[in-house]
Amino acid sequence: MRRHFPWHIVVFLAPAVLIYSVFSALPLLDTLRLGFFTTSETGQQSFAGLANYYTILFDPEWSHAFWNAMWNNCKFFLLHLLIQNPIGLLLATLLSLKSLKGAKTYRTLIFLPTLLSVVIIGFIWQLILSPLWGVGEKLMGFAGLADYFAPFLGDQGSALITLAMISVWQFVGIPMMLIYAALLAVPEDIVEAAHVEGASSLRIFWEIKLPLILPTLGLVTILTFVGNFNAFDLIYSVKGAIAGPNYSTDILGTLFYRTFFGYQSQIGSPTMGAAVATMMFLVILSGVGAYFFLVQRKLQRFEL
Repeated sequence: MRRHFPWHIVVFLAPAVLIYSVFSALPLLDTLRLGFFTTSETGQQSFAGLANYYTILFDPEWSHAFWNAMWNNCKFFLLHLLIQNPIGLLLATLLSLKSLKGAKTYRTLIFLPTLLSVVIIGFIWQLILSPLWGVGEKLMGFAGLADYFAPFLGDQGSALITLAMISVWQFVGIPMMLIYAALLAVPEDIVEAAHVEGASSLRIFWEIKLPLILPTLGLVTILTFVGNFNAFDLIYSVKGAIAGPNYSTDILGTLFYRTFFGYQSQIGSPTMGAAVATMMFLVILSGVGAYFFLVQRKLQRFEL
């Protein structure tokens, strides 16, 4: 029998493909193209090859800002990886216990900050940590830590760490829910058989549950990587595009904003901004590619 072309598939996929192409794929391709051009003082664009990327990586004025933002972005990501994800794993494990009462309430309260606007979160924490009218010092006093209060957002050594902790507090609910769903998917008969054999709850977690949720932990890790190297709104809402003090909280997102749109005395350059955006894209692409080719393959072999 002659098979007819599946036009119904085309009809259902067309809206999604069209929206993705117009608002994602085409702007990405145009950004990659624009990074190979330079803008003159009159606003005319001319092909420059890799000159913009050479300037970003090796010109003293540009390279210092770029590598500073890259290093800050790496620290921002590592703080989330080493603090947010383990806390999410711990919370998910506790919430998956059948003996825990009020688990639904705890899940809702922990996940609730992720539903709030990052701008609102940044503004609230900026008020809390203000040395002039904030309540942070008083709250620390209840725990006997008032002497350790400092202008955390105003100090170069602590500003980025403080912003990372704010972000961890807001988004810890996402890895918690992903890991919680993976723990619920662990076959109950395997756990019950381990209990019958006399295995403790801690041993069951380390030797049965944890290996089974490794793919989910890998997914959480790569989502954390992509999300943190795309970060912008929290830094901008709290410290502005200048990412102070003295660029100590500057990341690739804020560097791109200043480069593309300009800020204060810095004149914006669409072509240099496109080059910075392309560098961000390549960093994220490299991280995702390394995960799929080095980590995902090992996880698949482990599952088999």
